[in-house]
Amino acid sequence: MRDDTPNDIHPLFHGAPQTEAFRKLRKRIVQQVREAIETYGMITRGARWLVCLSGGKDSYTLLAVLHELQWRGLLPVDLLACNLDQGQPNFPATVLPEFLARMGVPHRIEYRDTYSVVIDKITPGGTMCSLCSRLRRGNLYRIAREEGCAAVVLGHHRDDILETFFMNLFHGGRLAAMPPKLLNEDGDLFVYRPLAYVAEADCDNFSKSMNYPIIPCDLCGSQDGLQRAQVKKMLDDWEAKSPGRRNVMFRALTHVQPSLLADPALFDFAGLLPKP
Repeated sequence: MRDDTPNDIHPLFHGAPQTEAFRKLRKRIVQQVREAIETYGMITRGARWLVCLSGGKDSYTLLAVLHELQWRGLLPVDLLACNLDQGQPNFPATVLPEFLARMGVPHRIEYRDTYSVVIDKITPGGTMCSLCSRLRRGNLYRIAREEGCAAVVLGHHRDDILETFFMNLFHGGRLAAMPPKLLNEDGDLFVYRPLAYVAEADCDNFSKSMNYPIIPCDLCGSQDGLQRAQVKKMLDDWEAKSPGRRNVMFRALTHVQPSLLADPALFDFAGLLPKP
C-alpha cells in the first residue's frame, strides 16, 4: 500500500510505501547517515553542500535522507543538488532536471563533454571509469567553488568503501579505502560520504520502493574493471556464507591498531623499548 497524498515531510517522500518494512528501512538509513555525519564532524552550521546526483540508486537515497535530516533540524546546512551530464551516449538529459523541479529541490545541471575526452585517451577495450571519474571530480570541484559550497557530497556507501579497500589490498599493495570525510588536494573543499555506514542493498531497496527514475551507470558502454567485479563477487560470496560479514569488515576499518601492523611510519617500532 502507498500513500499518494502529499503529506510527508518533503516531496521526495511522497508516495512512500506505508509498510512496516519500509518504515524500518527508512529509519535505519536515516540513523546511519546521521551517525556518519556526526562521527566524522561534517556539519558546519550555515555551510552549503553540493550534493552530487548521478541518477543512480545511491545518489537518490542520499538526496532524500539529507532532506529528511534537514527538515528535522539535524542538518543545518544549505543543500544544492547537482548533476554533471558528461555527454554519454543515450543519457536521458531531461530525467533529472524534470525530477528535481517536480520535487522542488534547488539544483544545477551542468553539461561537460568529458566522454569524448575519455574516448580519445583510452585504448579500445580499456576501462573508462577511472579517467571518467577524475574528470568528473575536477568539474564538481569547480562547480562547488562557483556556487559557494564548502563541501562536495558523494553517494558512496559502505560496500563501495569495502570494495575499494580490497582493491587497494590485492592490487595496490596498500591499506587504503574511501574515507567518509577528506580535504581535497587544494585544501579548499571537503568531500563527504554520508552513506558510509549504509549497505548498498538498503540503497537499492529504498530507491526502488520510492520508484525514483533510476538512470543506469553503463550508458557509455564501459563497465567497471574486472578486478572490482571480482572483489564484489568475493564479498557477495562471503556475505552469503556468513551473513553480517560486511558489517564486521567495515567495523575493522574503524578500529585500526597501528602497533599490530607493520608500517614504521605509523608506529615507532625501532623506538619500542622494554620498561626499565
